[in-house]
Parts: sequence; structure tokens; C-alpha cells
Amino acid sequence: MTHQDRFEAIYDAYYPAIHQYAARRISSADDTADVISETFLTAWRRIDDVPDGERALLWLYGVARRVLANQHRGASRRAVLADRLREELVADRPVTPVDLEHVRAAFDDLPERDREVLALACWEGLTSKQIAKVMGCTAIAARTRLHRARKRLAAGLEQPTFSIISMGEA
Repeated sequence: MTHQDRFEAIYDAYYPAIHQYAARRISSADDTADVISETFLTAWRRIDDVPDGERALLWLYGVARRVLANQHRGASRRAVLADRLREELVADRPVTPVDLEHVRAAFDDLPERDREVLALACWEGLTSKQIAKVMGCTAIAARTRLHRARKRLAAGLEQPTFSIISMGEA
């Protein structure tokens, strides 16, 4: 019997059991598939270490158990990292003073293309030449887009903002 024949026999015999083992422990179908594939990949790589007969199933359970433990540790590390990153992003996010909300509103009213060129120039501090590379255009086109976007933003800032108060009927 070749290594491939042995692996295929083990896979055919024990796939359903390993699938159920993983599925009972994980709610995500994708994660279940990952556990199964990692388990059988290990079996393929270490086919000479897989015991004969029913002991092969116990060996596969042990591998699947370790794969699950690795998944849980990885998920925990990712959660801790995500929390830390969120805290850093919140700490680094510039605070918008209340009296500048009209600037944000005027900016948000601009077309996406204008917002992007303004953000690259103002927030990222890029030059027209650098903006051109990011946006895939010439430096002259970038400079023109930036000039027009600034004019549209200025026009938006000049428009008065009105509050509409709904009066109830008496």
C-alpha cells in the first residue's frame, strides 16, 4: 500500500468523525473546514506516524484538538490586538471642535473625487506631484483638481446653514 493509498483510506474512514468533532466545537463553517483541512494535512505530512486501525481515529482527534487550540489562541491574540489597535486609533483621531462642524458638513457635501484630493493635500500633506501618483493622473491635472476642489469647498462654506424647526399645530 502506498502512502497515498493509506492516506486516502484514513481520510475516507475518518473524515465524517473529524468533521463532526470540529463542527461540535466551532460555530463557523469556515473554521470547521480549516480544522478538518489542517488535521488531514498533518496526517498527510506525517503519514508514517499515523497508527493503524482504530487508533488512527484517536490520533486524528488529538491532532484536531491541537488545531482547535491553536485557532483559539490565534483568535484571542487577534482580539487583543484589535482592541489595542482600536484604542490607539481612538487616541490618535483628531477631535473635531463643535464650532468646525460646518466645515465637516461642507466637506462631506463635496463629490468623492474632491474629498479625496483635498484629503490627500490637507490631511496627508501630499504635494500635487505626489497626489498625481496616488490618483494616477498628471501633476497638472492633480493641481487643477485640487484648485477646483478648494473652490467648491469655499463655496460650500459660504452657504449659510439653516435649522428647520417644525412647529406643532395648535
